[in-house]
Amino acid sequence: MPLAFQSINRGEIAFGFFNIESDCLLLENLFFFADDFCHMIKKIAKEEEVSDYSTSFPGYLLKRSQIGDLMGAIHGICMEGFIGELYKIFPFPKEIKDFKQNPEGFKNRNLVESLLRRYSKKRAYPFMVKNKHRDLIITFSDILFTCHQFHELIRYVWEGGYPRWKDNIRPLYVIEMKEAIDNSENQLFKKLTLN
Repeated sequence: MPLAFQSINRGEIAFGFFNIESDCLLLENLFFFADDFCHMIKKIAKEEEVSDYSTSFPGYLLKRSQIGDLMGAIHGICMEGFIGELYKIFPFPKEIKDFKQNPEGFKNRNLVESLLRRYSKKRAYPFMVKNKHRDLIITFSDILFTCHQFHELIRYVWEGGYPRWKDNIRPLYVIEMKEAIDNSENQLFKKLTLN
């Protein structure tokens, strides 16, 4: 489930997984895949210095009206928009004990992307790290984060969000992201510990 996180320029924002059978994430109304996110973090972690660093990541920006109603889709009463279409294919589990993020959700990426393409085109979105008065500011799409705020997003993906990874098994790309962070020397990951 997406959770509320703090940002510098937008206050509280939504970020997270929204269907346990997909590794698709949302950041407000921007949809992208966890493996792309983790590979980007892994690449950045290998950089010696990240002040004034910039790259991009692929995603799909949807209008609010195209997204659908997550809670309505979970309860099977509002199956409109992208999220509604996804929940028609992968409904919320009948038993709450089965509500766990599938570590093999990445295998459904082609199907999920085909649904996304009905609503939006894939584009490159900016990711930047800027040094502002000795503090790093992270721009993720058009949302600004402090290091601590951005670390919370990384930690969410590492943990499998809410409800956590099924059987505590993480996809390889998540494990590789952690290893890169653990071995990183750059300032962006200095105070980030993933257990």
